Amino acid sequence: MKLIVGLGNPGAKYAGTRHNVGFDAIEYLARSPLAGRAKAAFQSEVVELTEGTEKLMLMKPQTFMNLSGHAVRAALDFYKLTPADLMVMCDDFNLPLGKLRVRGNGSHGGQNGLRHIQEMLGTQDYPRLRIGVGQPGPGEAVDFVLSRFKPGERAAIDLAIAEAANAAMIWVRRGLPACMNAANGGPEANKPAKPKPPRPKPAGESKDETKPPEGG
Repeated sequence: MKLIVGLGNPGAKYAGTRHNVGFDAIEYLARSPLAGRAKAAFQSEVVELTEGTEKLMLMKPQTFMNLSGHAVRAALDFYKLTPADLMVMCDDFNLPLGKLRVRGNGSHGGQNGLRHIQEMLGTQDYPRLRIGVGQPGPGEAVDFVLSRFKPGERAAIDLAIAEAANAAMIWVRRGLPACMNAANGGPEANKPAKPKPPRPKPAGESKDETKPPEGG
């Protein structure tokens, strides 16, 4: 079993804000025809989903961002899962808008949901997927993450949410290295390599001189 957690704040006041892109990615996954109905459990809204032989739980903690670790710890304990069975998706204002970054461990980087999860788990070794929401000006971080996206940003963030959901499923199907390769490389990673230009010939070298002699 795998647990995929999206971070955010509950309530209409926070819906669609930058801080709630983790919730948005979970809602994207929950639209799968294979997903069950949402229900309340572990101080969260949860949806069960089956992918092949793997059972997934999609979770949106309803504890508010700064206390997200309570829900995560309760679910891991109940199902006897390890931190390696967990993927957390959240916003990151240190990343450009729409940029994804997946890591298997590391610091919380100032993200308070990750901070509390790491406190409750007693480790920073668990997969996390950050979604870039753009960068605030000096001293504007709190108001910025609680703001909504501008109309001109909407297409980029909608694409990033879909890519984040896809990356989470790659993690489920193929593991963390494949997920990191897909997400961290960005769209350019899926483009075919450009052919190298031909090596220029030394001055004075004719085309025929490079051919082997006839009959040789």
